[in-house]
Amino acid sequence: MTTPTESKNLPVGHNRPVNTALHPLVYKTLVGLVAWLVLSIWLLFDGTHYIELIVAMITVFFVIATGIPVLIWMTWRRRAAHPDRPPDETFRLWATQQFRAWTGDLSGGAAAVQVLLPIAAVSIGMTVFGLVYYFDVPHLS
Repeated sequence: MTTPTESKNLPVGHNRPVNTALHPLVYKTLVGLVAWLVLSIWLLFDGTHYIELIVAMITVFFVIATGIPVLIWMTWRRRAAHPDRPPDETFRLWATQQFRAWTGDLSGGAAAVQVLLPIAAVSIGMTVFGLVYYFDVPHLS
């Protein structure tokens, strides 16, 4: 804990960049987590003839749900000029900067966690459910 006299000596972050877009690594991680989710569904819940159609429809849904935003992001990234962001900005540097969201400013690392946490929880949870289903439920042959 800093005392009032010590806080006067702390550096003040003037003119620090504020990001309004996620780092490309966050988008790539999102796509990877969705691929993990779909792959775990395909590998662990396959077994009967009726489940294959359901799993195929789940796959189509996730391909569309991730494909459209990825295409929009790629188009926006190709056409938008980012004079304030160097093209080789590392994730570590981006995570330490401020991120402006609709609800207020937060660190880039906190923004990445808030974006990735729901799909990571679903991917891990579905894998655990699939492993329990695979090892505990007797399969019909």
